[in-house]
Amino acid sequence: MRCLVTSARPYDREFLEAANQGRHELVFTESPLQARTAFMAQDFRAVCPFVDDRLDEATLQTLARLGTRLVVLRSTGYNHVDIRAAERLGIEVMRVREYSPYAVAEFAMALMLSLNRKVHRAYNRVREGNLLLDGLLGFDMHGKTVGIVGTGKIGTALARILQGMGCQLLGYDVVQNPQCKALGLDYVPLEELLQKSQIVSLHLPLFPETQHLINAERLALLQPGAILINTSRGGLIDTTALIAALKSRHLGAVGLDVYEEEADLYFRDHCDDVICDDTFVRLLTFPNVIVTGHQGFFTREALQTIAATTIQNLSDYSEGRANGNEVRAQ
Repeated sequence: MRCLVTSARPYDREFLEAANQGRHELVFTESPLQARTAFMAQDFRAVCPFVDDRLDEATLQTLARLGTRLVVLRSTGYNHVDIRAAERLGIEVMRVREYSPYAVAEFAMALMLSLNRKVHRAYNRVREGNLLLDGLLGFDMHGKTVGIVGTGKIGTALARILQGMGCQLLGYDVVQNPQCKALGLDYVPLEELLQKSQIVSLHLPLFPETQHLINAERLALLQPGAILINTSRGGLIDTTALIAALKSRHLGAVGLDVYEEEADLYFRDHCDDVICDDTFVRLLTFPNVIVTGHQGFFTREALQTIAATTIQNLSDYSEGRANGNEVRAQ
């Protein structure tokens, strides 16, 4: 099958070509897929976008007109695709249902430790010759209460790490995971979790019902000095409310690997640009905030799984096999 891989970086080519082994004709472009660039898909039966591509109804209409019949996502999330429009237009959407949960869980843990022990600030100080410890005081993770919002595979992997460190675990999810309960995690309402946790980590998909799940009212429930981590989807947090909570010094620290308006920012080099997103720039001014560029998934093992699943999706679709990775409108 002939497939256009959009928003392709060198590592995408490396891992997809290794997994493909010549089975499909893959054509790579660094250009993002959106309404004004969808003409690129002329004569491609399949397109393979990433999370920073925008497959809204206008984009999908152009793809359908050009003959595209498959959107094979190299991601788990699909909130950047209008699934209902795809179904109306006869375009199948497939995703990578899961990849290494350890990649994201370990990165969330890294953000917690970095913020708690001020590793990011210490690194910059030492490079400037300042080896004072003033302002770098942290706390023992052992015995602290950590709230995990979303206890799927990633949340469970994080729970295992935290349980090994001697943390008390609270969880919130619409479905209780027996594996988490076996680790000693107690399921409680979201409001109670926010009130009792010194650290809160988000691991939920982005749906209309989870948009701005963490808003001004819920941020106010957090303990003064609490740490908030988001390695899931930026839209889970109301960023304006988050900045207000930081300015009031209610929050102790925030680690964000995602940002709700990241589509035009992430996975690009802005070193020589003026970043015009004032909200994003404001976040970068806080000394107790770490912002990273959606790299939680970025391990060799995760990329190998993403590539292998993407190629398998192409093969299964072309041979008429269902494999459970199909996305349907809810």
